[in-house]
Amino acid sequence: MNLQEEIKNLVESLNQWAYEYYTLDKPSVLDFEYDQAYTRLVKLESENPSLIREDSPTQRTGDVILSGFEKFQHPFNLYSLADVFSREGLSEWESRVCKAIPNPEYICELKIDGLSLSLYYENGQLVNAATRGDGSIGENITENVKRISDVPQTLKEKISIVVRGEAYLPKKAFDKLNDERELQGLSAFANPRNAAAGTLRQLDTSVVRKRGLATFFYQVAGSSPKDTQEEVLEYFEELGLVVNKERHFAKNMDEIWSFIEQATKRRESLPYDIDGVVIKVNSLAEQDELGFTVKYPRWAIAYKFPPDLAETEILSVEWTVGRTGVVTPTANMKPVTLAQTTVSRATLHNVDYISEKDVRLKDRVIIYKAGDIIPAVERVLFEKRPIDSVPLEVPLNCPECNSDLIHFEDEVALRCINPLCPAQLRERLIHFASRDAMNIVGLGEKVVTQLFEKNLIKDEADIYRLRKEDLLLLDKFGEKSAEKLLFAIDNSRGNSVEKLIFGLGIRHVGSKAAKILAQHFGNLKKIAEASIEEISVIPTIGETVATAVSNYFNQAGSQKLMSELQEEMLNFDFLGDPVQTGGILAGKIVVLTGKLTSLSRNQAKEKLENLGATVTESVSKKTNLLVAGEDAGSKLKKAQELGIEIWSESDLKAI
Repeated sequence: MNLQEEIKNLVESLNQWAYEYYTLDKPSVLDFEYDQAYTRLVKLESENPSLIREDSPTQRTGDVILSGFEKFQHPFNLYSLADVFSREGLSEWESRVCKAIPNPEYICELKIDGLSLSLYYENGQLVNAATRGDGSIGENITENVKRISDVPQTLKEKISIVVRGEAYLPKKAFDKLNDERELQGLSAFANPRNAAAGTLRQLDTSVVRKRGLATFFYQVAGSSPKDTQEEVLEYFEELGLVVNKERHFAKNMDEIWSFIEQATKRRESLPYDIDGVVIKVNSLAEQDELGFTVKYPRWAIAYKFPPDLAETEILSVEWTVGRTGVVTPTANMKPVTLAQTTVSRATLHNVDYISEKDVRLKDRVIIYKAGDIIPAVERVLFEKRPIDSVPLEVPLNCPECNSDLIHFEDEVALRCINPLCPAQLRERLIHFASRDAMNIVGLGEKVVTQLFEKNLIKDEADIYRLRKEDLLLLDKFGEKSAEKLLFAIDNSRGNSVEKLIFGLGIRHVGSKAAKILAQHFGNLKKIAEASIEEISVIPTIGETVATAVSNYFNQAGSQKLMSELQEEMLNFDFLGDPVQTGGILAGKIVVLTGKLTSLSRNQAKEKLENLGATVTESVSKKTNLLVAGEDAGSKLKKAQELGIEIWSESDLKAI
């Protein structure tokens, strides 16, 4: 086999495997096999750049920095949808349709809360991707769309076609992104839609690749090769495009409304955000007959979920300091019911957010739950603003230590950079003792605060110097509770070192990264002595984490703390088993459910991961194995329906 033929076979195999993984949810090879083929392709292409194919998966990850986005002229107008917010409005639309079309059939689809985009394929190859823009002119975002994992660069047929769809950020990816931004002192995205839009307009394509955007496609722009909307969606799947399977046929208003009610109930449990339901006439011939208004198609309508809003008054604003030094404003408000819960506080994110909304004390505001979770201010009711109102005073000094606050150019957050700031030290100690870190039972926020205020602890090592007489000085502490806490503190000395690494609060290092570092180096001293290059070569540990780890251990204060912790006899070694990449569970996706009698959930998870498994929370078609304890419920039922292998706790212990 010559080089050109080998490269062709590798590209076709890798693209097929990606299609099976992302679109069909039926991976046919293990990640290890995919990685081996990908590595081989990279090697061949680097040695023979003239043989690189346009549809090679390596061209999806070859990051570039864009100078800007060019305008893109769509060859035909891309219409938006008219909105309705009630059953009455929906019935009026349906009546208009029925006047023109006898006995129409409808298809109902979830309205994904993302960013509209169009893909242009020529002879099956992706040549352009663009935002909708004003429907006539959008922006060329081809390079960014190539970095979205589930977008095929080559279709299953050599067809020229323009497809419309939605790019969105799954909820898990959104939460992870905001956690990372908080650590970096950046403002959190208000919702996944804003995050998706901001990601697609990044000039650095590596950012797009890392954030985990996904897509659903729903329409052919221009002439369609099919006769119905349902056939279009099925055809998209055949081509390798991702479509949303949550759709429903309806013949009348009652059936349409029934689907909307179901979607409303299931909205919170979906892994992505939706903001309504789109109803379309199913027949494309009937769509053509109905035609368009100046702005909208007559054959489709978007039912939008009404927002849950509430009016209240801002009474005061608190500025609090986190363990990374970021100072966050929070509004205290008159209590009000919102989305079935009583709300009296709302985040104001940062000074830019306050300035943009022009929020002031005593303002009457409309609040909502951003992403249906976090209370946030939608708008100020300026018509109700008191005449004597003044802008909020932004603090110049840390509310805890009075140090000057810094507003770095590349951050929107105010930051206290005093390493001895009491608030930062206190929050750091609370984190150190938390469950996922050193897991010191009984050393919670209130106890840490008391110890800190009484000058009994100033850093992590001081926790291990506490005596019974110290604890007896605390409120509600007697002999027995003091002995219990001292036992928990002493017991934590023997934790495997990944607990300590996470507990140190190193920037960008979460519990998973801490364990990967511990498994790789085996000992904390080796991690502390490792160079950025030695750390960054570890799979899934990038340069950002490597730099943060290296910088942390190069600080004199960190070195002093390590010495003190060692003197206090804390374990610095990794006590878990090395990852068995060739073990019985290598490459397997495993779910735990039910009550385990001889192992805690975390112990079982750790043992499974040490055998090479990936442990996830929910059962899906990708799940390979379910471990079911006592009183297993819906997850067990779903696994049985999907024909997934099921183990008992005894089966797990046997391996």
